Parts: sequence; structure tokens; C-alpha cells
Amino acid sequence: MASEVNTGFLHDKRLDSIATDILRPVGISKGFLIWMGFLTISLLGCIYAYYLQWEKGLIVTGLRDYVSWGMYIANFIFFVATSLVGMLISSVLGLIGFKWIKPIARIAEIIAVAFAAIAGLVIVSDMGRPERLPYVFMYGRIQSPILWDVTVVTTYLVLSALLYFLPLIPDLAISKGRIGHTPKWLQKTYEVLSVNWNHSPQQYKILLKSVRILLILIIPTAFAIHTVTSWLLAVTLRPGWDSTIFGPYFLTGAFVSGSAAVIIMMYFVRTNYKLDKYLTMHHFDMMGKLLVLVSLVYLYFNINEFLVPAFKLKTADAIHLHDLFVGEYAPMFWSVQLLGLIIPIILLLFRFFRKPLPMLIISIFVLVASWFKRFLIVVPAQENPFLPKQFVPHAWMVYQPTIIETAITMGTILLAVIIITVLVKLFPVIPIWEMAEEKHAGKNDEHQKSSTTSNL
Repeated sequence: MASEVNTGFLHDKRLDSIATDILRPVGISKGFLIWMGFLTISLLGCIYAYYLQWEKGLIVTGLRDYVSWGMYIANFIFFVATSLVGMLISSVLGLIGFKWIKPIARIAEIIAVAFAAIAGLVIVSDMGRPERLPYVFMYGRIQSPILWDVTVVTTYLVLSALLYFLPLIPDLAISKGRIGHTPKWLQKTYEVLSVNWNHSPQQYKILLKSVRILLILIIPTAFAIHTVTSWLLAVTLRPGWDSTIFGPYFLTGAFVSGSAAVIIMMYFVRTNYKLDKYLTMHHFDMMGKLLVLVSLVYLYFNINEFLVPAFKLKTADAIHLHDLFVGEYAPMFWSVQLLGLIIPIILLLFRFFRKPLPMLIISIFVLVASWFKRFLIVVPAQENPFLPKQFVPHAWMVYQPTIIETAITMGTILLAVIIITVLVKLFPVIPIWEMAEEKHAGKNDEHQKSSTTSNL
């Protein structure tokens, strides 16, 4: 992000054109109501499933003494991981100075806010006594990794929400007089949230300084959130979790799932809202290259994570790796590695597959594989404890998710989709003032070049 803003774009005729394009889909439409109705009805069914779990306890799930973490914790790790894309796009690439991320940054922040918010909520679904959640804050011990996790998740959510909202303020002020097609309550919301913004240079100076501070602060926070999440597993002695590289292993996996989520959202925003002028082929091409880069790094950590224990082949590790490579979990394991990592890397090396539709399909495979990857990290390690299994029912020795467990997991995904849908539909999904400033700067550069040529 630039250190200062040339407010000359406010008087540029292109601002009206850009605002009209971006604000056209904003508002309450029939399609939006139908979609939200479908999501709401589906969510109600999932809420009923959680009511049954709250009333009867975790016995309605497949969780037992041996596998006490299942789909819920895999879901939690998945949401935490995907939320890190806000930091990757806005902070890392933004601070380096890549200008192509401007129309994408807000999309990444929306995903970060939605997924970080749901990640905190997912923990409740794994609690047999959810009413005891306040005890984590009231009686939490600093030695507990769970307290670390709650702290960094909350901090990351607050920073992500600020990074989404602050750059939105100028857009809300620009939009106030241009959204006559929307309900009055939404227009009033824009007026309140724009906090008397009048586009003065001093306001932009404060805004840019504040955003830059947040962009710097969120980098260590984002690294901490997923490193701490990895520590929840790595500080134990279980085979499959007892690893010193779980921190970077989780981080690189987070960048893969997050990049895939951004590409999927880019495609639907571009297609449904007719914003192909702002989400161009170039942006998909660059996101494809970014996905290849982070996937290659993640592939390295995958090789390292399995090669080292396979070389030493301790008894417990040998059993765990056997289950993954050729045993019960082999079909899922190899599907995840091939369909969610190796094949996407190969395909995205070719320009043809870095176009919107091929990238949508590839990214869906990557994102779905990312969830199953978290499942493979969480569950198989618990099915092979050091102590022998004896005098317990066979059903306790294996993990089989129940319908109620699956419905609750789907409910959290639906909640994330609802948050994203509302934010995308009710507020500008592409930053108006940043796009207008970029166009104005480009126009001035062309004018300056033309004047220089004439003088010569």
C-alpha cells in the first residue's frame, strides 16, 4: 500500500464509472434472498443436530476414549488455516509492493474474517460442556496451549476485522450517494459506518498509517495462530504428531488452502457480479502462480514430515505410516496428495490451466483435499496409542463420524458461507477508492509520458 494518496482521483470521471460497476450488485435481490433462504434452512437442520448433541452429550458422536478429537478439531484446524490467507495477500504481498493484489485484498480479508470467526466457534462444538467455555478465560493457565490458541485466534480475528473495515470506510463515503437502489436501512448503515469521512488528505494519511501498522502486526499474529495450533498436537508424544516441523508444516498448508479459497471466491464474484474488468485474467494467472509456489513449499514439508520417520521406522511410527500409506487410510491419503497437491502443481505450470474456469475446478479439489488433510493429521494418530487396547468394545478402537457430527461440521461451513455472502452482497467487494486511485495514477503517468514525448 502506498505511503500517501493522491486525492485527485475524486475529481476524475473514471471514479463514477468504477463506483457504478462495483456497486451495481450491492443490495437485496431476489437471488440473494433465495440463496440466503436455502442457507438458513440448511443451517437450522444443523443447529437441531447440535441441540441433540447438547442435550445427550458427545455420545451421539463417534468420539470415544481413544479418538477424542475427530471431525471437529480437523474442522477447527482447517478454518484457522484458511483464514491466514488475509495475512498472506494483504500483508506479505502488499508490504512487498505487488499492485496486482489491490482488487483481491478485500476478498482475502473477507475470507480471513469469516473463517477466523467460525474457527473460534468450532471449538464449542467439540466441548461436551459448552457452558464451561468462560472458564478458559476465568481460570486459564498460561502453561496451557489451549489458552494460547484462544488468545491468538481472538487477536487475529480483531486485526483481520480492522483490516477489512478501515479500508472500507472511504468506499462507504463514496457509495452513500450512489446506492439509491438499495433499502434505506442499508443506506443508513453506510452513513453510520463511514464515520463522517470527507476524503481529506489528512484522513487518508491517518488511514494509511493505521492500515500499515495493522499489516505489520498481523504477520507475527498469523504466524503465531497456526504455530500454536500445531503445538496443540506437537507437544504430545503421539506418533504422527511428535514433530519439530509442525509449525512451518501447518503454515505452508494454510497458505495452500487459503489461496485456493481466494481463487474460488474470485471466480464467483467475477462471474455473478460481472466484475471481469477488475478481476482479470492477469489476476487469475498471478494467483495460479502463487498457488504453485506455496504448494511446492508445502510439498517439501510433506516429504520431510513422512521421510524422516519412515527412515528411522520406530515401532509406533511404522504402524502409523502403514495405516497412511497402505492401510485403512491409504485411499484418502493418496487422494489428498495426488488430487490436492501434486496434480494441481503440475497442471498450474501451464498457462491454459491458470484461466478462471480450470483454476476454479483445481482450487475446489485443493480446498476439499485440505480439509481431508487435516482429518488425516488428527484422527489416525489417535487410533494407535502407545498403550495396548484391551477390554474395550471394538467400536471404541476406530473412529466413525456420525450423522449428527457430520451435520454440525457442515453447519460451521454454512455459517462461514453466510458471513461471506452477507459481506460480499451488502458492501463493495472491490475497493473503489484504490481502483480509482490506480486508474488516475495510470492516467497521469500516460499524460506525463505524452508531454515528455512532445517536448522531445
